[in-house]
Amino acid sequence: RWSHVWEAQALLRAAPIAGDPGLGQEFLDLIEPVRRPPGGLTTEQVREIRRIKARMETERMPRGVDPKLALKMGPGGLADVEWVVQLLQLQNGAEVPGLRTPSTLPALRAAVEAGLLDPTDGAVLEAAWSLVARVRNALVLVRGKPAEGLPSSGRDLAGVARVLGYPADTQGDFLDDYRRATRRARAVVERVFYA
Repeated sequence: RWSHVWEAQALLRAAPIAGDPGLGQEFLDLIEPVRRPPGGLTTEQVREIRRIKARMETERMPRGVDPKLALKMGPGGLADVEWVVQLLQLQNGAEVPGLRTPSTLPALRAAVEAGLLDPTDGAVLEAAWSLVARVRNALVLVRGKPAEGLPSSGRDLAGVARVLGYPADTQGDFLDDYRRATRRARAVVERVFYA
C-alpha cells in the first residue's frame, strides 16, 4: 500500500531460488498484491513508470557506446522489450495468469494470447529481444567478456555475424538486420508503452 510503483515493478522478477520453499512461497504470497495489483495501475502510476524509463534512457546509457547499438539500453534493445512486458504485467497480471512469470518471453507471449498486445507487435518485440540476446551472447564468445554495445565495424562485428550464422564478409548485412529489428521494436515501444 505504501510502495512506489518501481518497487512493484522490481518485484515482478522475484522468485525463490534457494532455502526453505515454504518461506519462499510465503514471501511470494505476501508480495503478490503489490507486484500484480488488483485492478491494475492508476493513470498516475503508468505516468510514473514512463517517466522513470525516459530518465533511465538518458542516464543509464553506457559511455563510449553508440546509443543505437547499446544492447540493453539502446532503442529496441532488451530494456525496451522488458519495460513493455513489465507494464503489461503490472496492469493485467492479477487477471491474466500467463503474465505471472519472471521471464520476459513467456510473459510477452501470454500478453499476445490474452489480446493485450497485437500479435504482429508481439512478434516484432520477440524477434528483437531474441536477436539482441543472441548478439550479447555472441559478443561474450567473440571477446571473451561481456559487452554493453555492438561494435559498428571491425573484427568483433565480423565475429558476431559469423557466430550468428552469417556468411563470411557479410557483417554489413548482419548490422543492417540488427538495426532494422531494433528500429521496428522501438516503433512498437513508442506506440504501446508511451501511448
